[in-house]
Amino acid sequence: MMILYYIVYGIYRLITIYIWILVIYALMSWLPGLSQSRFGYWVNRLVQPYLRLFDKIPTRFGVFDFQVFLAVFLLILVQRLLLLIF
Repeated sequence: MMILYYIVYGIYRLITIYIWILVIYALMSWLPGLSQSRFGYWVNRLVQPYLRLFDKIPTRFGVFDFQVFLAVFLLILVQRLLLLIF
């Protein structure tokens, strides 16, 4: 049973790290030079496969795009479900 706890805790921590990477990705849109750097390249490579899942959902309202917000929200829901189940 302890092994299952450590696995769930590890998944929970990985999701938390990925949420922070998504936040960094969103903040990079305010600093255009950063997204052109090597750091921006790796952040894009980590984030884009997950964000592509939301491409068919209309998340753009005017000049605002809530795609990252929706992605973070769903990851937080997954975290909460992990805590409820285990």
